[in-house]
Amino acid sequence: MKKRSYALADRIEQGALALEAFASSLTDQEWQIRVPGDGRKIGVVVHHVASMYPIEIQVAQTVAAGKPVEGVTWDVVDRINAEHADANDAITKQPTLELLRHNSAVAAAAVRALTDEELDRATRVSLNADATLTCQFLIEDHAVRHSYHHLARIRAALRQETRSLTAA
Repeated sequence: MKKRSYALADRIEQGALALEAFASSLTDQEWQIRVPGDGRKIGVVVHHVASMYPIEIQVAQTVAAGKPVEGVTWDVVDRINAEHADANDAITKQPTLELLRHNSAVAAAAVRALTDEELDRATRVSLNADATLTCQFLIEDHAVRHSYHHLARIRAALRQETRSLTAA
């Protein structure tokens, strides 16, 4: 049994479930609140996390295959994120949560298919200044961390909104 890949996949699913549980509790008004320092609406950010799982797994699979990740820079990521935000500004909760469930499940299944050897494989990753990184690191830093990162920012945005409303 591939314990490491299964544990990583479980962590992807746990993060997605945490984001889904929180996002499903939001009102329509809260769904529209913009995340400070980011500018995107909360709903757009949740959709962004759901939409990025396929890309995050593709990058990890590239490293698992021993191929360098080239041409992926933070400028490219920023452009993808901006285009996504523009295209999904009016996204609603139900299709977003369905996409989150689907894409996180597909991502977890792909990670479960990886061997320990593939998880340990390391190659250059342009997104990280051409540092030589392992497949497991990329999974942890992107597919696992991503939902938690944005969930924390969403919670902070809602706390800030609550403070603003009570101060007014």
